[in-house]
Amino acid sequence: MQYKRFNDTYMLRIDKGEEVIQSLTALCEKEDIRLAEVSAIGAADYAAVGVYDLGTGTYHREELPFFMEIASLSGSVTRMNGKPYIHLHTTLADQQNKTHAGHVIELRIGATCEMFVRVLPGEVIRKKDEAVGLNLWDF
Repeated sequence: MQYKRFNDTYMLRIDKGEEVIQSLTALCEKEDIRLAEVSAIGAADYAAVGVYDLGTGTYHREELPFFMEIASLSGSVTRMNGKPYIHLHTTLADQQNKTHAGHVIELRIGATCEMFVRVLPGEVIRKKDEAVGLNLWDF
């Protein structure tokens, strides 16, 4: 991963073989990023995405072990238990232009990923909401 800061925005290039959540977490730890919005495009060669099931409190996981375009990746950086909390969703397109989308569980870069991380002032923490079973923003 390489990155450069421009005022309140970091531009990242995540390279082939690197995992997106690990790379973004490393940036947040190194640069002490506590609150940010994230957007990216690129290409992946492996993804695990999920759709949350409110009834069971689990994610229906889909593993995608093939080359795909990252048509869209967006999300947030907040904090939980004193550490960066990365929450991303993606839309991926396979070789037949079929789309796969959902909550990012794992996303490994297959060529490159161009990411913008816009840092916001302040800090938002997450707290487990027992009613829905998710870690939600706690103001």
